[in-house]
Amino acid sequence: MRNNLFKNWLLIALLSLFVSRATIGIAQNVNSTVNERQYKDFKTEFMWDAKVKIGEMINVGNSKRGVRRIIPITGGTFSGPNIKGEVLPGGEDWQLVRPDGDTELYARYLLKTDDGVVIQIINSALMHIPDGGFYVKSVLDIEAPLESKYNYLNQAIFLGTLTMPELKSGEEPYVIIGVYKLL
Repeated sequence: MRNNLFKNWLLIALLSLFVSRATIGIAQNVNSTVNERQYKDFKTEFMWDAKVKIGEMINVGNSKRGVRRIIPITGGTFSGPNIKGEVLPGGEDWQLVRPDGDTELYARYLLKTDDGVVIQIINSALMHIPDGGFYVKSVLDIEAPLESKYNYLNQAIFLGTLTMPELKSGEEPYVIIGVYKLL
C-alpha cells in the first residue's frame, strides 16, 4: 500500500510539472510574438559625441587569433544634450584583425564630466569593410558612480558608431565616437 501511495504521489507531481511547463510554454510563445513586434524597429536616443585623440599604433603582431595591435587613447572631449567633459588620457583600444579581415575593437577608457564625475567606458566594436562600404558598430558598457547624477547611465544599453575623419594639416589623430541609448 505504501508503494501505491508513492506511485500515486509521483504521478500527480509529474502531471503537475507537465501542466505548469505547458502553461509556461504557451505564455512564452505569446510573449515572443509580442516581443518580435516590439523589437522589430529599435529606437535610440543620442547621448553624446566624443572626439577621442589617439596615439601611435603599437603593432604586437600575429597571434593565434589574428593580428593584434594597440592604440593608446591620449585625451579628447565629449558633448551631448545633458553631459559634457573630457576624455582622460591613459585608455587603450586593443584591436584584433581576424583572419577573415574583420577587426574587433575593445577600448577601455575614462570620461570626466565638466562637474568632476569620472565614468568608465568599455567599448566593444566590429569593423567590417565590405565591397564599397564601411561598417563599424559597437556596444558600450558604461559605469557611472551610483551616487552621481549620471547613475541613469548604469541602467540602459548603449550602441555606438565610429567615424574616422580626414585630418587637417598639423591636426592630432582622433576618431569620433557617437553614443546612443537603446530605448
